[in-house]
Amino acid sequence: MPLPLAVTEVATVSAHPHSSAALAARLLPLLDLTSLGEDDAPETIRALCARALQSPVAPAALCVYPEHVTTVRETLRGTAAKVATVVNFPDGGSDPARVERETRRAIAAGADEIDMVLAYRALLDGDARSAQRGVEACRAACGDGVLLKLIIESGELQTPARIREACRIGLDAGVDFLKTSTGKVTVNATPDAAAIMLDEIAAAGGRCGFKAAGGIRTLDAARTYIDLAAERLGDAWVTPARFRIGASGLFDAALDALAER
Repeated sequence: MPLPLAVTEVATVSAHPHSSAALAARLLPLLDLTSLGEDDAPETIRALCARALQSPVAPAALCVYPEHVTTVRETLRGTAAKVATVVNFPDGGSDPARVERETRRAIAAGADEIDMVLAYRALLDGDARSAQRGVEACRAACGDGVLLKLIIESGELQTPARIREACRIGLDAGVDFLKTSTGKVTVNATPDAAAIMLDEIAAAGGRCGFKAAGGIRTLDAARTYIDLAAERLGDAWVTPARFRIGASGLFDAALDALAER
């Protein structure tokens, strides 16, 4: 891969706001650079960290399994990137005690952000209370200092009504982000689901963020989600504090676009 541009060079792409390079420069700080492979070894995670360190702008976070949190924390010490991990993942179980244990352990290991899977199967079975209890347990374990993203698994919920119900569970519990997908099911992030989720976030005042994840690999695909958010909540809302995309290949696409400018 060609070497990325210096930070000062990245800033110059703002003169061409519709170019691929400008989009890439905007995307980099919005990305949760992700590796959630079942066979991820420490060297895989160190390589992920090395990719983040290549970037002229740090990604928002690196998202890995809990057993790799310490490796990321140590390797990226002193950088702006946060350490994110997953709980209740990917199955979305209905045991709030499990959710609380996993969350507390992840935070103790050094996680800054928790991506929790909603008990979406319980929701599909009509048991919204079980889904709520898991989110409430995770929110309590995170406290005020750890950011909580709720993965609703929108592709499994399928219908607009169920997606809205899942969003409202998260919003009522005070989660920091609503996230589309684990990336581990057949249907992951889609613009249709994202639009519903963003409408719910907007209706609740825009205080909760949004994260698209699963199958987003190109700059054009990423632009779709940015545009959906900007249309509903304003372009200034689309910052790392409120908008993320979880991806790995998209990170490389963004770096390539900058290098080829």
